[in-house]
Amino acid sequence: MITISVLENFSEFPALRHCNISDNSGEEFYHKVLNKVLKDAYEKGEKLTVNLDNTAGYASSFLDEAFGNLVYDFTLDVVKKNIEIISYQEPHWKDMIENQTYMQWEKRRKNNQNPKVTKNHEAWFRLENNQLKSKIWEHPAAV
Repeated sequence: MITISVLENFSEFPALRHCNISDNSGEEFYHKVLNKVLKDAYEKGEKLTVNLDNTAGYASSFLDEAFGNLVYDFTLDVVKKNIEIISYQEPHWKDMIENQTYMQWEKRRKNNQNPKVTKNHEAWFRLENNQLKSKIWEHPAAV
């Protein structure tokens, strides 16, 4: 089992959805931490546990962006089988992610509604035809 903590692996102060509106965004957490650790867990056939506790708190948009992108890039089935979210301090966040975010992003994935990125990121992993591929899948929209 692989275990990460938002506090220890990212920030005590997780912020908003996108990089262009805040530091420590859900977009940044996804691209700098979450995508790679799920890829590693998936390849090893291990479960990834993500601990949400002991931060200063969350905006729902942070969690939606970070965990929704997992569903988009790895599919709902893979995420449900390979991720365990824990939060003893705020269990409603786990409920929101598992009962709302996952379903909404699976629908987006099936409808080919690409996620928005607001800054250039290094290549990240996506599961296509049961194979992990790494590339820059999206670019920020030109303003």
